[in-house]
Amino acid sequence: MSKREEYEKLAEELVIPIINENNFELIDVEYVKEASNYYLRFYIDKEGGITVDDCEIVSRALGDLLDEKDFIEESYILEVSSPGLGRPLKKEKDFKRSLGMEVEIHLYKAVDRQKDYTGVLTAYTDNDVTISIDEEKEMKFERKAIALIRLAFDF
Repeated sequence: MSKREEYEKLAEELVIPIINENNFELIDVEYVKEASNYYLRFYIDKEGGITVDDCEIVSRALGDLLDEKDFIEESYILEVSSPGLGRPLKKEKDFKRSLGMEVEIHLYKAVDRQKDYTGVLTAYTDNDVTISIDEEKEMKFERKAIALIRLAFDF
């Protein structure tokens, strides 16, 4: 397990009781370096959408726990936010909730000289994802080949 994965796992274990106590849903935890700063990010949601006050509740409680446990060596910035419109599909519940909806898939390597696909999510397993491009064409992608899959949105 990498240091990043270990930090994310330990951070998730700390936040779960706070999330459950407030009837929120934990969407994702990520520990990333951007430019010269490290970020520990928590994406949360709830029925009807998350508010700034909800994020503050989690941030304050979690910040105290993280200071107490002090398992992250580097200094970092704690962020708690909504997953937003570009929410990635990562967990079983994300895929289940998104069946029948339009998704964007970005691949690590091109398939048919293309890395980006949009279609309706029709099926998924632990190993692959199937989308319907149009009424006549379905495509199946290995999950390990997918860099990002998220709900599609139009403005």
